[in-house]
Amino acid sequence: MLGKLAGAWIGDKIAGKKEGAKGAILGYGAAAIAKRVVPTLAALALGGWAFKKWNEQKRSKPSYPAEAAPRPPASETRSPS
Repeated sequence: MLGKLAGAWIGDKIAGKKEGAKGAILGYGAAAIAKRVVPTLAALALGGWAFKKWNEQKRSKPSYPAEAAPRPPASETRSPS
């Protein structure tokens, strides 16, 4: 309720005194549209941020093939005798 009134008041101030109720109606409509758009944009921004963090974490850990794994030196291994 307060958001609709604030939107109507801001729209009226933007339109000026000569436009009458046109500015108030536009402000009311803008508040109604913002009510639906802002949560969607916030969800998209949060999802993008989470994907970015996941991608950064994934890239920070190097992944080597099994053949490239380090082995202990031959002097430290037990040889069959």
